[in-house]
Amino acid sequence: MPKQTYILLIAQFLSSFADNAILFTVIAMVMHSTDQASWYIPALQSAFLIAYVVLAPWVGSLADHYPKARVLIVANLIKATGAILLLLNVEPLIAYCIVGIGAALYSPAKYGILPELVGHNFLIKANSWIEGSTILAILLGMVVGAKVADYSTHWALVGTISLFVISAWVAMYLPVTPVKKPATASRLIEFGQQMSGFFTTPRSRFAILGGSLFWASAATLRLIIVAWAPAVLMLNSASDIAQLTLYLALGIIVGSAIVPRLIPLEHLRRARFAAYTMAILIALLSLTNTLWPARAVLFVIGIMGGMFIVPINAVLQALGQKSIGSGSAVSLQNFFQNLAMLLAVGAYTYAASLHISPVATLVTLGGLVFVATFWVSLRLPDPEQPH
Repeated sequence: MPKQTYILLIAQFLSSFADNAILFTVIAMVMHSTDQASWYIPALQSAFLIAYVVLAPWVGSLADHYPKARVLIVANLIKATGAILLLLNVEPLIAYCIVGIGAALYSPAKYGILPELVGHNFLIKANSWIEGSTILAILLGMVVGAKVADYSTHWALVGTISLFVISAWVAMYLPVTPVKKPATASRLIEFGQQMSGFFTTPRSRFAILGGSLFWASAATLRLIIVAWAPAVLMLNSASDIAQLTLYLALGIIVGSAIVPRLIPLEHLRRARFAAYTMAILIALLSLTNTLWPARAVLFVIGIMGGMFIVPINAVLQALGQKSIGSGSAVSLQNFFQNLAMLLAVGAYTYAASLHISPVATLVTLGGLVFVATFWVSLRLPDPEQPH
């Protein structure tokens, strides 16, 4: 792969590490507080996701109409600003929403720059490396972040601010590629036109809806684990819960590594079997009540998740580059993914306020993922059919 790809990997690793360190730092801040309601942690996640949904018409266009390397720099600095606000004891719901704004801007530039750095033949491989390094950053970020936050949330926040700034500095070494002229139409009108145009083929619909399904289920599963682990496995610290979710992240790394050989771009249809298996395993997780079986199930859930999301991302970028622009395609994907995550997290927040058992929510989540996979797979063409 081109040398610039490794620069992107480093910048992405540092930024993603800080993203997850700050998440578990905020969770630790809430767990250390005695007066926060059970719905507060899901509400924090919702505050983060709102930016993705509201800003979707603009961030993809920014990524396509301005150098993506420069967009990555600005996005990291916005994330650092949100972390600084947390350090200054600004209301976490507001400060974490600022971090979400930076993340919403960062995502389409991160994925949209890949087709500019590598050719078609390396796109699946590059996605595999990005996804694998991102998950490695997630697991290290949440474990290290939670450990440091259990010791001192102040120093955890100082560390995340530093990592966002360093990631911005590394992104300065990415090439500045030619960009499109700014659009003259309203961003909302342009976004609506892109949405209607991109849904014209079953493959693009599957890529958008399949990605939405994966991230909605992943976000909800992570929140359920925060409630399920103390109730069933008797894990009561942020670092203990982070170490449990580590196995989910490890599984995604493995799935991301093996998927290029199993599911090439031309055989996207195979990805649905990984999603079906993931759904069944989420429901089976509710039957575990000891640590190692729970870790094993989470690990295999992660493998299936990695095998599902990597080809979806690659197909989305390939289709987007040929039509509406890779940055706009990722932004469109982010809109649907984060809208799905927001709805799923909102539903879980409501369930938590009703004190519904986390075991029951795991079973429900598994069933919903299975049904949703069947629905989004309808009319997906066979490999030999035209796309």
